Amino acid sequence: MRSYAQTDIGIVRQMNQDFVFADDTPVGPLANLYIVADGMGGHKAGDFASRFCVEKFTELIRAAGPEQYSIINLIEESLRQTNEQLMFKAAESVDFEGMGTTFVGCTINADGVMIAANIGDSRLYLARKELIQITEDHSLVAEMVRKGDIKKEEARFHPKKNVVTRAISAAGVAIPDFFEVQLQPGDIVLLCSDGLSNMLSDADIFEIIDAHRNSLQDMGICLIQRANDNGGKDNISVVLAEYSPDTVTGPVAEQTADTQ
Repeated sequence: MRSYAQTDIGIVRQMNQDFVFADDTPVGPLANLYIVADGMGGHKAGDFASRFCVEKFTELIRAAGPEQYSIINLIEESLRQTNEQLMFKAAESVDFEGMGTTFVGCTINADGVMIAANIGDSRLYLARKELIQITEDHSLVAEMVRKGDIKKEEARFHPKKNVVTRAISAAGVAIPDFFEVQLQPGDIVLLCSDGLSNMLSDADIFEIIDAHRNSLQDMGICLIQRANDNGGKDNISVVLAEYSPDTVTGPVAEQTADTQ
């Protein structure tokens, strides 16, 4: 695996509440790990929430034994404990009231099996011959699209597009959705906050990825620059990873959830 991660404050916001993580080498029993978190909350609460949750989650993953969990169960349990720890922190200070964060993350084993998890409206895309959104947004407008109340292309510009229906927060423990995808050599995986997906159409994102397949760094820089050129109304975060079978090393945990 090779990856590139970058976060940018954008044009409008005064603080960056996004946090990214990318490690092409083993993280606990996982062969690699990639995460984007988009914090929410007043003062510095959103900034704290995204960083705290990513750091707590990765700490829990690193501490897990190689035979302790399947991938899905490991991620699910680590997110549950992370959410509980955030609830405890939120109770310590009024400055942390209402804080929370989205979470989208994935790991890819040597066989090219990607396990992805998301809570909220940060997204994971797969770029192959076209751009495919793998995760499903937990947001008000996404629910409206699924119900047929609005069209998908209208969601980006809806006044309530930033209202999430699920997050890691002090309000309760959120349950992640999981996705399992078989990758092909050369596939590009993109994790991003809504500061990118609200500023660029899927067609624009794929055009940039396809034009810079020889450089993940150029790809990421161009995506962020285009989002800023289009208004940069929110923090913008991207994590890009390219799957190549001969570059995935380290431990490979079981892919699927326990059935017992």
